[in-house]
Amino acid sequence: MIPTAAEPIVPMLAKAVADVPEPDSDEGGLVYEPKWDGFRGIVYAERADADDPDAPLTVEIGSRGLKMLTRYFPELVEALARLLPGPCVLDGEIVVRTGDPGHERLDWDALGQRIHPAASRVAKLSAETPAMFVAFDLLALGGRDLLDTPFAERRALLLETLGPEGGPDGGAEGGADGTAGGADHPLHVSRATDDVATARRWLTEFEGAGLDGVVAKPARASYAPGKRTMLKVKHHRTADVVVLGYRVHKSGSGVGSLLLGLYDADGELTNVGGASAFSDARRLELVDELAPFVDRDDDGEVRHAETERSRFSSGKDVSFVPLRPERVVEVRYDQMEGSRFRHTVQVERWRDDREARSCGFDQLEVPAAYDLGEVLT
Repeated sequence: MIPTAAEPIVPMLAKAVADVPEPDSDEGGLVYEPKWDGFRGIVYAERADADDPDAPLTVEIGSRGLKMLTRYFPELVEALARLLPGPCVLDGEIVVRTGDPGHERLDWDALGQRIHPAASRVAKLSAETPAMFVAFDLLALGGRDLLDTPFAERRALLLETLGPEGGPDGGAEGGADGTAGGADHPLHVSRATDDVATARRWLTEFEGAGLDGVVAKPARASYAPGKRTMLKVKHHRTADVVVLGYRVHKSGSGVGSLLLGLYDADGELTNVGGASAFSDARRLELVDELAPFVDRDDDGEVRHAETERSRFSSGKDVSFVPLRPERVVEVRYDQMEGSRFRHTVQVERWRDDREARSCGFDQLEVPAAYDLGEVLT
């Protein structure tokens, strides 16, 4: 059955692995792609009148959680309705790029700001920070359901569909390398390779353009909604950080998450993110372990504090128990977004041998810059 916006499909997922796998680790071989750092999107392009083959296309964009993202990206909806050659269902990623030509990269913060309840704000941002769609799978084409078709064949059909014919005004500049009309256009096909050495080079180089890893897909696999059939490789790094405080677990008992900080070049301690995922027993142990470091006033009362609010946290409790900046913990992370960890980090071990003041941004690995335009074309 062909997925539709009325009956959306759950995207196929990926399982994390430590290293880029060898192609012979799967009987049918592997296809490698860059891992795009954006919002997963399923594009449903349908005829406004199903009985009229010349009727204009209507486009809806579904999310990984089956909610529709259509209203947040009007410029993308308009472009896809104009550029797609006919009814189809695409799996891919919505991304926003930033920077001057030749020095562009993906901008996660700008993408996050696109999810806004005010229509006027959506319209403003659609002009200021337009999104583009990077397609990496084709789930249906015309009246043909492709879910049971091997990925290598779906990939070939995707390139055939969004190659030169899929670009703006006929896509004269498009090509089989994976671009539907040039790096500055809103519709692209992700790069792919069956060469593991190339994939490993992408893992290193493309991080400088804001991408966050490599995905390996079994070439003979059908599309498996909701299943972790693909493999993903992300960067693994560690850093020593200062524990600024903790939030109480939502159950009301124990430590739910640790707030983490690093010292900048001016000696200011900056909040860089948090660590969570503790067991029930460990949450309770942490309360006792951190008690001697709780920041209290002269009367012995805890100094209450809050983190900054955003529209994403407006309805949430952002209070935390502050700690004196004395405890250091080593954490595992994948990448930074500005001055913060891109994702929630994992605790590796306590570092009682480290002085808090020694935990600065200068210890972090900085990826070499890489132009997003080179990734796209």
